[in-house]
Amino acid sequence: MEMVSKFYDKLLARQSLSSWFCVILGSVILSAGFVLFMNPYRVVPGGVYGTGIVLHALVPSVQVGTFGLMLDIPLLLIGLKVFGRMFGVKTVCSALLIPVLMNGMTYLIGENPATMFGGNMNLSQDMFLVCIFGGVFLGCGTGLIIKGHATSGGTDIIAMLLTRYTRMRFSRAILLVDSCIIVFGMVVLGDWRLPLYSLITIFVSSRIIDYIIDGPSYDKLLFIISDRQDEIREFILDKMDRGGTYIKSTGMYTAQQRDMIFLVVSRKEVRLVQHKIKEIDPKAFVVVTDAYETFGEGFKQFPEKNEIQAE
Repeated sequence: MEMVSKFYDKLLARQSLSSWFCVILGSVILSAGFVLFMNPYRVVPGGVYGTGIVLHALVPSVQVGTFGLMLDIPLLLIGLKVFGRMFGVKTVCSALLIPVLMNGMTYLIGENPATMFGGNMNLSQDMFLVCIFGGVFLGCGTGLIIKGHATSGGTDIIAMLLTRYTRMRFSRAILLVDSCIIVFGMVVLGDWRLPLYSLITIFVSSRIIDYIIDGPSYDKLLFIISDRQDEIREFILDKMDRGGTYIKSTGMYTAQQRDMIFLVVSRKEVRLVQHKIKEIDPKAFVVVTDAYETFGEGFKQFPEKNEIQAE
């Protein structure tokens, strides 16, 4: 038993080190994405640092990272007050580390595209590449931070507050907050092309985040066995606006009959379902597997007879 306990402790220590490595590396990559591609070209991809880019244009003497830190600290305090232990140490560290890294990188390499690295990285004439590269960096950084069981704070906290107090979906809350920041940037910076640049960046980063967190999978199948099915059912139907199916099942050991919930969700919804089930019934049994393609209401339409589909 002692040997098993030591092995388990070592395994937990390795997992902890791995998650911290993901958070730190993700923070470095995310900071580099802003310093190299977002800040110099004034692309506003939402979030507190997108707001920081806009404010930096108004007050050039204050760095983007400093503005981000000024916005992040009160949001973190509010998040800690409202959500408590949901905000772990890694989230706080990431939120504080990113602005420090951004300011340090800006000090070392500057923020003028014509002079950064001797002008060899000047992409002023190709904003599409700026959005693509910026989206890749931001997506990799954010994905690694999330994979390390943390967040970068910022507008995620505002979205979580909206979700809690207005019953708005988290994805819609994020979209609403980021849209407001993008419109704010367009008005202040006076560039009507800004929303297009921002949308390209956000699209690329979201795809990279999905790939890092969930891999190249598609929709997910969930099989859920719980003694508190009514609460889980209410969450699926009312909060997620999804449907599911009850499947009759029998426990092999207990020979007890009960209903098993069969549920299909998108990749982005899996984490939400897992966290909610843990909150409702920590003893629930859940199996998550990939669904290559899902057809029907809320998912893909059935293909036409002669329609060519991408494999």
